[in-house]
Amino acid sequence: MAVPRTYQVADVARVSGVSIRALHHYDAIGLLVPTGRTDAGYRLYTGTDLLRLQQILIGRELGFPLEEIKRSLDDPQFDHRQALLEQRRRLESKAQALEGMLHAVDAALAVAGREPNGGVMDTKELFNGFDPSKYEAEAQERWGETDGYRQSIRRTKGYTPEDWKRQQAEQGAIYADAAAAMRRGVEPTAPAALEIAERHRLSIDKWFYPCSHAMHAGLSDMYEADDRFRASIDAAGAGLSTFLAAAIRANAARDGAAC
Repeated sequence: MAVPRTYQVADVARVSGVSIRALHHYDAIGLLVPTGRTDAGYRLYTGTDLLRLQQILIGRELGFPLEEIKRSLDDPQFDHRQALLEQRRRLESKAQALEGMLHAVDAALAVAGREPNGGVMDTKELFNGFDPSKYEAEAQERWGETDGYRQSIRRTKGYTPEDWKRQQAEQGAIYADAAAAMRRGVEPTAPAALEIAERHRLSIDKWFYPCSHAMHAGLSDMYEADDRFRASIDAAGAGLSTFLAAAIRANAARDGAAC
């Protein structure tokens, strides 16, 4: 009977791309415990272990937390083939969405460097592949019990595509002016920066929900701390999220709001 081939942790890290540190962690939490060990105590993984690791990586790619992945893999009813078929279906769906987003990026590249109204733009194509509804559950979990969230939902439900275009144009103009001020070396506490911060607050107040200076200051913390908000704002200029957040807090302080 052939002896199953075994792999040491460095081998597994090399073929899978998973760091040795992560593999040690998976072992410590019981997610991926190697089948054996050498006399010296080094971990030894088998082909079965590698298949389990693949399941872990697929689960992570699909957004499942490690605890949920472990429960699934440890379930006596777990069917590897059925799991693979379901994962393939989900990954195909994700691939199609990413393909749509690639086309949307290409559409944006086609007009990059031109004025948005300077030529024909297929606005629908810009948003192919995006599914904003997937963030709604997160938003409701974070702010669902607030009046602001409820008012935002009520207002935006009635918005038309033209309304959204106007909102995005207004927000884009604010970010563009903020980025220009930042490039000129304007301090976030300068009157010009405070005026931009106030325009930003009033835009939120106009389109979504009543936004006090104190609430605006609270949002500024999120603009810096949340990678998604930071990346979105910084798309208008590297470091803009930090500049805008500082201007927002300075504007709130000018109004007497605690920051």
